[in-house]
Amino acid sequence: MTDNVADRLAPSHQLQRISARLEAMLSSALSKRIDEVRIAERPALEQLARDIHANPELRFEEHKAAAWIAELLRSRGFEVATGLGGMPTALRARAGITGGPRVAILAEYDALPEIGHACGHNLIAAAGVGAFLAAASVAADAGGEVVLLGTPAEEGGGGKIKLIEAGAFEGFDAAMMFHPFDRDILAHPALASFWYTFKFSGRPAHAAAAPHAGCSALTACLDALRLIDGQRVHMRDGVRVHGIVRDGGQAVNIIPERASCEVNVRAPDSAELARVRAIVERCARGAAMASDVSVEIEVRQGYLNMVNNMTLARAFGQHVRVDGRTPRETDARVGAGSTDMGDVSHVVPSIHPYLAVVDEGETQIHEHAFAHAAASARGMNTFSDAAGAMAKTAIELIADSELRARTLAEWRAATGRQ
Repeated sequence: MTDNVADRLAPSHQLQRISARLEAMLSSALSKRIDEVRIAERPALEQLARDIHANPELRFEEHKAAAWIAELLRSRGFEVATGLGGMPTALRARAGITGGPRVAILAEYDALPEIGHACGHNLIAAAGVGAFLAAASVAADAGGEVVLLGTPAEEGGGGKIKLIEAGAFEGFDAAMMFHPFDRDILAHPALASFWYTFKFSGRPAHAAAAPHAGCSALTACLDALRLIDGQRVHMRDGVRVHGIVRDGGQAVNIIPERASCEVNVRAPDSAELARVRAIVERCARGAAMASDVSVEIEVRQGYLNMVNNMTLARAFGQHVRVDGRTPRETDARVGAGSTDMGDVSHVVPSIHPYLAVVDEGETQIHEHAFAHAAASARGMNTFSDAAGAMAKTAIELIADSELRARTLAEWRAATGRQ
């Protein structure tokens, strides 16, 4: 695959794939301008992606990434607000005219412990910034406003939830982002999730001389995980429960006085999540009772399931096909994770499409090989494709009142919201 974006832009026979409605609503002049900006900004965006990749920062600590994004935007003449939702690494930039339709384009840029950008958030950031810059060049002509939201801490911190609570998503007609993957998918489920930390407290004793005098917190901790495993037969398809031991004791010759484990619970929707949560909590309490120890249950809010807006996802699909991609609408062979974009999708019509940076089955997110792919030439091409398709989708939505109406109607039917 060539790295020359200009060579990869749609030839005439590919442009014919776009429906007559799309071509009418997204005029050739606006589309051409979006592609011109995408090409012109490619070197700066690629440098941004590579800088973020080479300097991985964990959730809420993305100070370099946020600063680089803000610096790039300000150098292009945009005002950048920081500190949204009480998060120093959250940011916002706006372009277009107020009072009309508004679309939010999201950027993520946090990394994972040990394996860095194995989720490709550096590419998500570059694509979000690129889509904003391209759409900003024509937003006023289309009659609306595009907003870039820099959203910290997707990896377990829930930065988007904090932005929702701060009102940062109010007044939008749609929100969008893309995610790198091993295949092109317009819409894919994301599981509702919840986090537990179980802290067991027992009684220490000499492990050789007087083991009978102790009550092992570690035994209870391990039993809790075993009990959870034993309950999997009662969990519906799509449920995921996984955990690790955080503290396994203080010394091998002491009956452990304390031990703890962290457990992540995921389910296809909030109702099933609540049912499985009750099972997991019973397992922790039962294990504590069996070992005559106490357990403290700490909870951390997880994410809601993703409500994919297919009306908007199909519009994105039409635009990304111009770059020669052939995305499936979905792929039932692929497992699902969780994202705080799910929470966004419950308050505004949203899309979270996936685009390939590796061949199908070559590697998956959260693997070392995927982190390598996030800095590859193919990865750079992918974020550019995503940026162009998001920019065109955002502008189409702003310009097309019929598309907005259908997008909103689908979202209201799916969420029950008004």
